[in-house]
Amino acid sequence: MSVDRHVLHGPTTTALGRNERIEWHDHAVHQLIYPLRGVLQVFTARGSWVVPPNRAVWIPAGVAHAHRAHGPTSMRSLIFDAALPGSPAPAVLSVGPLLREVIRTLTEDGVPAEQRHHLEQVALWQLRDVPALPLHLPAPADPRLAHLARLLTANPADQRSLTELGREVGAAERTLSRLFRAETGMTFPQWRSQLRLHHAVTLLAAGRSVTRVAADCGFRSPSAFIESFRAAFGTTPGRYFGP
Repeated sequence: MSVDRHVLHGPTTTALGRNERIEWHDHAVHQLIYPLRGVLQVFTARGSWVVPPNRAVWIPAGVAHAHRAHGPTSMRSLIFDAALPGSPAPAVLSVGPLLREVIRTLTEDGVPAEQRHHLEQVALWQLRDVPALPLHLPAPADPRLAHLARLLTANPADQRSLTELGREVGAAERTLSRLFRAETGMTFPQWRSQLRLHHAVTLLAAGRSVTRVAADCGFRSPSAFIESFRAAFGTTPGRYFGP
């Protein structure tokens, strides 16, 4: 994997088309990435995060990452000195009305230097009290798990058991189960549920109905999907993508 160093001197605004990618790179500064419109998927060596509306992702200085837009996306970003405190790992954070307006203002042209400084302090103050959200999908490294992950990423609705999948990747169910816990910190059912929810968020962002998304992601019914979504994110899909 080739990683470029992108030099950032201030806030940025980037327009991305459907499925457009920004390839692997890192920064010498901390970065807060916010999709003002659209949904981003952010990749690191540790796995991937989905960043839907009203969410932002914190990328620490020096962490290699890549982006993919699901639907037309307006990506805004703020930068902070690497010496400032912050989460040592990437994390998806909730963006409330105040932080959203601060990000919007700082990424516009013509903000006076003194006002910019004060707004950056407000953003840091807001970020200190924002808990990380459960949007991380760990990437397994073992070749058998990686093969299994590729199969299910290509078809999240695949209903095969771990025993059946094991026959295809060449490992016993017990071995795969142990590896999932060791490498991802999750059981296989937990990891597959997270994969399906990741996929669901990107499909919902593309405008698909809850019924269609439930079927495409392998949920038993729309109500089962809504319940799983509520358990993970604390709200329904409709409210999650609301203003």
